[in-house]
This record gives sequence, C-alpha cells and structure tokens, in this order.
Amino acid sequence: MIDLYTWGTPNGKKVSIMLEECALPYRVHKINIGTNSEQFAPEYLKINPNGKIPSIVDPDGPGGKPLAMMESGAILIYLAEKTKKFLPEKSRYQVLQWLMFQMGGVGPMFGQAHHFMRAKKDEIPYGSERYGNEAKRLYGVMNVHLGKTDCFAGEYSIADIAIYPWIARHEWHRVDLAQFPAVKRWYDKVGARPAVVRGMAVPAA
Repeated sequence: MIDLYTWGTPNGKKVSIMLEECALPYRVHKINIGTNSEQFAPEYLKINPNGKIPSIVDPDGPGGKPLAMMESGAILIYLAEKTKKFLPEKSRYQVLQWLMFQMGGVGPMFGQAHHFMRAKKDEIPYGSERYGNEAKRLYGVMNVHLGKTDCFAGEYSIADIAIYPWIARHEWHRVDLAQFPAVKRWYDKVGARPAVVRGMAVPAA
C-alpha cells in the first residue's frame, strides 16, 4: 500500500486523482502546510527534503525496494510507468510537454494569482493585475489547444490529471470559464470521471 502525504491543494490532488485512476491502494497522511511543525518536521523531511506536499512512499518500488518520492509531476510519471496507464507511448512527448506546461506555467502563475487575489488581507493591485493577466493568457493558450482536441495530448493522460485541479480553482483567480468554452468543455468532461471526483475529495475533512 502506497503512503500518500498530502494536503488539500491542487498539487496534492493531482496525486490522489492518479492513485484513484490507477486503482492503487493507498493510505493518506495529512500534512498541514499551514503550520511549519508538520511539513518541516525531521521525520517528514526524510521523505521530502523540500518540506512540501505531495510525497509518496511506495513499499514496492523498483527492484521491490521502498521508494520515497517528492514533486507531483515526477510522482505522476512514476505512477504512470509503474501501472502502464495514462502515459501512452505513441503520445509520450505530447503528454510530457503539457505536463511541463502545468509545472512551469499553470501551477506557478495560478498560485501567485491565488496569493495576490485571495490570500493577502490587503490586495496588492500590481500583483493581482500581473498574475491575473498571465493566468488569463494561459487560459487562452489552453482554450485554443483544446478547441482542436478532446484532451491535452489527444487522449486522457497525466497531463489532464495535472492541470485539472488548478482549473478547479478558476474562481480564485477570477476567471469565468464561460469565456473559455473549450476549457470548460474539457473541465466538465474530466470532472465527471468518478476517479477524479474521489481524488478531489482527498484528504477528507
């Protein structure tokens, strides 16, 4: 059984969705990132030296040895290769490029938009404008692409799993999905998958 160390963030939900999609048994350990006491505890830093979530420990890693992993994108690739699911060989590089699009663009930029638009008690207009505009630009990129294909790499993959939880917070960065109809169509389709519904509910309150 895989141990999942997580919290209710888009990065955390990527991995719980993937575990559900792959029907892998797992145990949830909540790491409250609102307090430094849990994410920077010495025992957790042994699993994730960066003190972030998510992390996994797979007791049945390569060669049958336990494997601890950090970084959500790397975890998705590992689980895809372990189960031979959601990373098809014929579109491998298309999947990976859209996964990197999420890791290098959607996640960091949307996260900054969340910070300036929602987390700060006193809004900083410059930050809200800068990151809000970049978020909308990225939505535009996705909308054009998804206007030509059902999923980011043609068929459902870890790229869709990585991006979906960030789009689920579209209201946090003041985006109306009606302005991006191809993204909304994709979002509604992915969000209807039972494994996605279950994974988005982890960790339970």
